[in-house]
Amino acid sequence: YSPPGESPWLVALAVALRGLNCALVQTSFVPDEYWQSLEVAHRMLFTIYVLNINNYGYLTWEWENGLRGYSYPLIFASIYKVLQLLAKDDVQLLIWVPRLVQALLAAFADVKLYSLVRHLENAETAKWVLCSWFTWYSCTRTLTNTMETLLTIFALSYYPIKGSKMGSSCKYLTLIAFAIVIRPTAVIPWIPLVFNHFWQEQKKADLILHNCIPVGLVTVGTSLIIDRVFFGKWVLVQLNFLKFNVLQNLGTFYGSHPWHWYFTQGLPVILATHLPFFIHGCVQAPKRYRIFLMAVIWTVLVYSMLSHKEFRFIYPVLPFCMFFCGYSLKHLKACKKSAASFLLLSNLLPALYTGLIHQRGSLDVMSHVQQLCNNSYQSQASIFIMMPCHSTPFYSHVHCPLKMRFLQCPPDLTGNKSYIDEADLFYSNPLAWLNEEFYNDTLLPSHLIFFSVLEQEISSFLALKDYEKSATVFHTHVPQGRVGSHIYVYRKKTAL
Repeated sequence: YSPPGESPWLVALAVALRGLNCALVQTSFVPDEYWQSLEVAHRMLFTIYVLNINNYGYLTWEWENGLRGYSYPLIFASIYKVLQLLAKDDVQLLIWVPRLVQALLAAFADVKLYSLVRHLENAETAKWVLCSWFTWYSCTRTLTNTMETLLTIFALSYYPIKGSKMGSSCKYLTLIAFAIVIRPTAVIPWIPLVFNHFWQEQKKADLILHNCIPVGLVTVGTSLIIDRVFFGKWVLVQLNFLKFNVLQNLGTFYGSHPWHWYFTQGLPVILATHLPFFIHGCVQAPKRYRIFLMAVIWTVLVYSMLSHKEFRFIYPVLPFCMFFCGYSLKHLKACKKSAASFLLLSNLLPALYTGLIHQRGSLDVMSHVQQLCNNSYQSQASIFIMMPCHSTPFYSHVHCPLKMRFLQCPPDLTGNKSYIDEADLFYSNPLAWLNEEFYNDTLLPSHLIFFSVLEQEISSFLALKDYEKSATVFHTHVPQGRVGSHIYVYRKKTAL
């Protein structure tokens, strides 16, 4: 793979950089990077086609209600299938090969973005668009938001902006459609861009009849067929996703934020020290690039209307923002070298800290669980993860049919205002919950995993039931609420 006009050395450098990036990201970000991709893929292949063991795998409530599509997990299920055929389905390969594939796609996206900006401006502007701590932190993760962002970059490289000779309506619309299939919110930043293209297009009927309609029918049709195979019925997940997150706004179950959150926290955090350069670039950039700024503002405004907000939701507009940052640095009249050094250092430190240290316990603790698969104790072992639900990965990071359980937290879809999920019930009185749940000692799991903040509250239960601490795993320097600085693994002495 080498984009027209780009040196194979540039591609090799990008691949090497993102490979290193992948190796230096050893922390968890959000549960979706496992539960909406790798866990689904693992269940698709190893439960259904290989082991045929009940409950060897888990689908979250979104899959039970048809809010997610199988197109994205199918990519990783295909990778797992290849590893299985090669007899290389070792748990470490199951964890890292999908991430390396994601890193490879990120490298190609880097080259595409660099090529586009160099084509529109020059190499000096282009070299600054990739220097982002948040891109480093996110681009190799198996998140739908990551794939949405990468496809946005690929599509942008074919977008027919004034001054570009690489525009291709069919290619960019196909890539947008694929992004929408993977994550329906991908349509948001493209609404102003597509309307701008349509407004300037002289052959509007041809654009609709020969590009929009065929591309839409093929991609939506393919998505429908894939989901029909795995759901066992016809499901239009994009419509269900829209109903839940926009029309019903049920995402508030997982937290709500003020309307201005993306302006006061979201963008400032992901842009970090690039923020003043982004603002300067927006002011300095010529009119033909205003459509990029419009895409950023429009996307942030749309997401601001939804109560539940997360940094990753606006990740797809980061490439647009970095374009303006690059334009700013290119046109700085003074202190250009100092500004560049400052940006490099100020992005390197948070990139390394968040990638190597912050929230790493969720992954590290799974290595202790994996060890239970490698001895004769496996059939008697059982794990109970007493943490905020989906805090850790599951079978995709264990790859053996251990008995595992975690606290559940599906939202109520029936309108019951008094509904309380299992996790909230547990945390309201952990000791009472444990005594009631495990009223008979035969029901006790062999291992308990929980955050350090919970230890004192349940210490009497641990002592009474003969548990001992077997591992302490560092998680974060900034514990908050139910999340502690460390994760503890306790094992039942009498079970060994």
